[in-house]
Amino acid sequence: MNVHDLYKKKLTTAEEIVKQFQSGWVSVSDNALSAPRAIYEAIGKRAEEGNLDRLTMHTFLDVFPVPCYDEKLKDKIFGVCWFAGKAGRAALEGGFADVMYGHYRDCPDIITDFVDIDAFCIMVSPMDKHGYFSTGCSASLSVAMRDKARRIYLEVNKYMPRAVSGPIIHISQVTSLCENHQELLSIPSVESDEVSITIGKLIAEEIPNGATFQLGIGAIPNEVAKALKSKRDLGIHTEMFTDGMLDLLECGAVNNSRKPVHTGRTVATFAYGTRRIYDYIDDNPAIQMLPVDYVNNVELIAQHPNFVSVNAALEVDFLGQISAETIGTRIFSGSGGQVDYVRGSYQSKGGKSFIAFPSTSKNDTISKISSVLKPGSVVTTLKNEVDYIVTEYGIAKMRGSSLSQRTKALISIAHPKFRDELTFEAKKRNIVI
Repeated sequence: MNVHDLYKKKLTTAEEIVKQFQSGWVSVSDNALSAPRAIYEAIGKRAEEGNLDRLTMHTFLDVFPVPCYDEKLKDKIFGVCWFAGKAGRAALEGGFADVMYGHYRDCPDIITDFVDIDAFCIMVSPMDKHGYFSTGCSASLSVAMRDKARRIYLEVNKYMPRAVSGPIIHISQVTSLCENHQELLSIPSVESDEVSITIGKLIAEEIPNGATFQLGIGAIPNEVAKALKSKRDLGIHTEMFTDGMLDLLECGAVNNSRKPVHTGRTVATFAYGTRRIYDYIDDNPAIQMLPVDYVNNVELIAQHPNFVSVNAALEVDFLGQISAETIGTRIFSGSGGQVDYVRGSYQSKGGKSFIAFPSTSKNDTISKISSVLKPGSVVTTLKNEVDYIVTEYGIAKMRGSSLSQRTKALISIAHPKFRDELTFEAKKRNIVI
């Protein structure tokens, strides 16, 4: 058979694909936009009808409701959350899901070594004339999943871009496929606010022309990107490709010309934003969507001089310990690639890593800078690895600073209404005399 005949032979519906699923199976998909919406909807419906039981689903940054986090299906489908979205957080808090830990760069190895996969389900771009499907906006874990899975099920979507450098799946590797031509989800717009604008400008001032950078997700990274438009010869090497980065490419601030590796090209492991960036990825050799064990490799990041990473925190203590995953014992997200980029930036010649956040939460009632982390908090970035911490009140240098120096610096960038209380705690513990 030629590839087109194979395609016709394997083409079916999402409902027929899910009829192949058996109770007790383990199912996976790559992160964010790669999760196949029609197949997942069919899984939920089949479980609700009582025809599927004890299915385990591994998810990575859920961006729409998935059946394993539907409370009414908790006795039928069990979710394992690697990086929690809104639904994943609710399921974890409700006690009907589990959580997997690991640095983002290590997740492909964890999949290969420890996860038994009956079904790899993924949304892909249409097949090319050679019989290959592109994983499009999600390259991070697809290779490991493709190579480990007993069965591969595709949901073909004409709106998924074809990433010319990204992972591919050949029609001969596919068990079954369906078509669901549905516009890709977009990130809800984040409104600018004075705090984020201030923090963005503070960080941008520390980024020299010619630097390569990584930005996380949210209002502060967006404002950093806006504040970089006057820079020149910047490079992008990031886990997540965003609209703010595309703005920098379009205005000429980013041209990737000084990157020693992948010169002239933007490197990312997944994309999530608006239709603009999906269209930019499509058939574009200037952006390389590559697996996360490569993109987030610390040694590769460190090869870029003046590498700058910008990530977030939920809380930091006087030691400089960063909690970015939990609020006390409550799970909020996951490890992600924060530590990968903190370490890579540190090893880069002239590199810097910034952990940035508003000084308070809940309308200035809670300080995010604390004497000690809340009981049960996960430490994401260790005190020995943190570099700069930023709030709207300034930048505190952690690396090379003693405990007393760190504490004074952190108090100086805390919200003014909490500085006396923090100073009292520091003196009580004989940290600041």
